Amino acid sequence: MLMGEYHHSIDDKGRLIIPSKLRSELGDNFIVTRGLEGCLFVYPEQEWNNIVEKLKTLPFTKKDARNFSRFFLSGATALEFDKQGRINITSPLIHYADLKKNCVIVGVSDRLEIWSEERWNQFFDENENDLSEIAEHLFDSQISM
Repeated sequence: MLMGEYHHSIDDKGRLIIPSKLRSELGDNFIVTRGLEGCLFVYPEQEWNNIVEKLKTLPFTKKDARNFSRFFLSGATALEFDKQGRINITSPLIHYADLKKNCVIVGVSDRLEIWSEERWNQFFDENENDLSEIAEHLFDSQISM
């Protein structure tokens, strides 16, 4: 399971270190693409294949399905780690996620998310106080957290 929060810097060439614990969980083959809320999603290959299969079931006659597939798949890039455990993020993805110097890498169960530090802090600040209410809406009252 991918989890945790890590702070790293992206260099001028778009290289970002992924912590070794996350590298072992992610595996050798993985995909980086545009995520939601202005971050990047990083999927292990098998999880990516599952998502692509689900996208194939969406009706192409529906505009939302076409738009989401275009958005999600057009930014997708297969990447691998270099000898230092870095990934080289493409320029369009750097631009989309507004990655500058400081980045936050977040493990979210089946994927990693890569955020600019500014966007992560904004997201966290906007949602921190609502966590109890969100949990109440998402989880059955029989589940204790």
